[in-house]
Amino acid sequence: MADESLQSRLGQLLHTIRNVQLEDDAWSSIPDGEKQSSLHPLTVFSVLGAHLRRNGQVKESDALLQTVSIATAPTNLGGMALSWTDEISADDVDELLLLTSAWLEALNSAERYDGAMTAPLSLRPAGRPPMNVTEKIFAMHDLSRTGYVKTGDTIRVSVDWVMASEASWHGMLQVYNKLGDPGVFRNDRFWLAGDHVVDPRVSDTPLVQSLVREMDFARKKFKMTQFQGSNYTIMHTEFYRERAQPGQLVIGSDSHTCSAGANGCLSIGLGATEVTMALVTGQIWFKVPEVVEIRLTGRPARGVGGKDVILHILQQLKRNTVAADRVVEYTGPGCRWLSSDSRFAVANMTTEFGGITGIFAPDAVTKRFVDARKTPHHRRGSRYFRPDRGCAYAESYEIDLSRAEPCVARYPSPDDVVPVGQVAGTALDGVFIGACTTAEEDLVVGALVLKAGLDKGLRPVARGERRVVPGSRPIAEHLRKTGLAEIYERAGFTIGIPGCSYCVGMGADMAAPGSVWLSSQNRNFENRMGRGALGSLASAATVAASSFDMKVTSPQELIDLIPDEHWDKVKGKGSLPTGALEEPSWVEPAGRDGLEAADEPAEESPAAANNTAADSTTTEKAPAQGVIKSKVYRLGDFVDTDALAPAQFLLTSKDNKELGSHCMERNEPGFRDAVKDGHEVIVGGKAFGCGSSRQEAVQALLGVGAKCVIAKSFAFIFARNMPSLGLLGFTIADERFYELAGTGAAIEIDLDQNVLRVGGEAFPFALSALEKRLTEIGGMTNAFSRFGKRIYDVLAGGAVAKAVPRPLAAEGAMSW
Repeated sequence: MADESLQSRLGQLLHTIRNVQLEDDAWSSIPDGEKQSSLHPLTVFSVLGAHLRRNGQVKESDALLQTVSIATAPTNLGGMALSWTDEISADDVDELLLLTSAWLEALNSAERYDGAMTAPLSLRPAGRPPMNVTEKIFAMHDLSRTGYVKTGDTIRVSVDWVMASEASWHGMLQVYNKLGDPGVFRNDRFWLAGDHVVDPRVSDTPLVQSLVREMDFARKKFKMTQFQGSNYTIMHTEFYRERAQPGQLVIGSDSHTCSAGANGCLSIGLGATEVTMALVTGQIWFKVPEVVEIRLTGRPARGVGGKDVILHILQQLKRNTVAADRVVEYTGPGCRWLSSDSRFAVANMTTEFGGITGIFAPDAVTKRFVDARKTPHHRRGSRYFRPDRGCAYAESYEIDLSRAEPCVARYPSPDDVVPVGQVAGTALDGVFIGACTTAEEDLVVGALVLKAGLDKGLRPVARGERRVVPGSRPIAEHLRKTGLAEIYERAGFTIGIPGCSYCVGMGADMAAPGSVWLSSQNRNFENRMGRGALGSLASAATVAASSFDMKVTSPQELIDLIPDEHWDKVKGKGSLPTGALEEPSWVEPAGRDGLEAADEPAEESPAAANNTAADSTTTEKAPAQGVIKSKVYRLGDFVDTDALAPAQFLLTSKDNKELGSHCMERNEPGFRDAVKDGHEVIVGGKAFGCGSSRQEAVQALLGVGAKCVIAKSFAFIFARNMPSLGLLGFTIADERFYELAGTGAAIEIDLDQNVLRVGGEAFPFALSALEKRLTEIGGMTNAFSRFGKRIYDVLAGGAVAKAVPRPLAAEGAMSW
């Protein structure tokens, strides 16, 4: 039971954090004859919460009630499972007080942030040029507050959320410590999930214990409100389901951060160093990218979900082509027939498509999904932007959803997509339903396919491995309550605890060398599921149908056997809503309207005023860096980060040198020795650095001794990681260069003149002053040591280089 110290400690927290002084009648509602010391701790919170509410201190009351809600929630749903009648230990009381201090501090965080943000407008100002959804979100968060951005503008933006897994937090924590323990911008907007490696089966290993300690450090140090412990959810799953709101800007240290784009927010994955900077400062910089529109039409066939849709898009348009280095914006009437969970799968695999991120233009389906959330503060901050009529897209492509069908992406390329029938009968050693791309709806459909097969008399053959891993505990609970978990077990599947499982191949689940798998995960690169394993991709329904005979099988026959009423009875919260839908209230970014911005001088950096290169984003002249003389080591297209930094060594390597000792060891065994022998300029092809966001890929190249990377194109995150970590890198499009730059060719790179020479010929290259500056300083960490939390202000020249919007004629404020 509580003693009077609990009441006094609560009063001290309220006074210290919120400047709330409890009055003498705070405990007046205690029944006569009862002493404060006899009150159960949860009753103390309840009594004090009621008192605060009576006194008009509603926010503080809600904070205490939020603590009680977490305290009494079951542990499998992220709570403490405390009872109103059972004894509560002193440790539990300390945890309740930590939660209370976190939620009270969250009120301060929210008030600081809300005070700095300008409320959106209800109408587009006259004269403001049209924008797409991506541009509007950037404009809303642009710290210059002009209300307008366009492709090519370099902007500093505020962020709404920062995300990390325990694996990426390991790297972020190292960066954070190097920065000198500067604190975080908001204690209530750091979403941290233990999902990549942590697992009860390996909880006694030193690595996992260390990762758990690092997460607990963050929880206590930052007074985090958004942490449910290990294996509660894959980082993207519950974030999308219960937190990400339309119009928000999210930064995460994982390449599948793009998943939250299903909800109409701009959610972008970056490397650990840049994400740490965003966590500390609440800001980051972007050069507004091109946006490609994928306009969806038609209606998908029954049983065809988001996984089949994105594989169909990959089949039609191929990866790292139209989406490369662009945001992919999904629009069109076909969106009405894609559930929120289907959109999640499409947005999730936009990174395999090659995009910076994917975002669905929000609509009535989005609104129904977000409005159904239990927690008010995770829905009331929504900002619904829609693309203006006449807005600019770099390109636009139409995809007819009615043409999507069950298909398979064959190992090892996500875009080598064929109809299931073309590979039907392929023998399998294992099947896996899980990973972040597999939403609740997919797990439900997979179970119903299995039930249809079992009811038909099909039985699983004895051979092979069958594994299903729900994306979160709430989803696992839904499967249990609806009886779908039991169906998986009857069909021979073992059910795992929420986590990335086989999709990262760095935890307890790893496929055996040479084994052939069909998986509903999102990536089928070499060695992804385990060293030497061969994994192809398909929907959960296709994987389920293939599990009976352990041969690739179309699910269509079994899907046709599923009664509609059964589906309606067990479908999840992210499934397509029925009945009338309410349109959102559309808003526009706040800021100076187009006419005002055009009439007033634009606030721009001296670099822009002096007509320097458009991508120069610092007032300081780039320092002289001299000439690099070396030899070339030539690589091909699509060199992925799994190859550059194999997953098994990410968390155990102590420094860049140790990471470098494993760089390309499985794909190019002679690479490391060649680089050490003087082949220090790496020349690649298309989409160099594709795959995960792991900045260890750049660290490995630094560790092995690489001085520069040149390619036809870079994956977006890898391209940002290079200057952030101090590695020189740039693109050259001229095919003649690649004819001359074979392995062993002598190369000379003049960094002062931005020209290189190879084979007796000269080739110019572009490198911004910001990139040169960061490379010369040695990356973002060193820059922070020099400039502190003003890092983006200094590197971006105090302002931003932006085009001034010009007023448009004959288009009114209501046009969109």
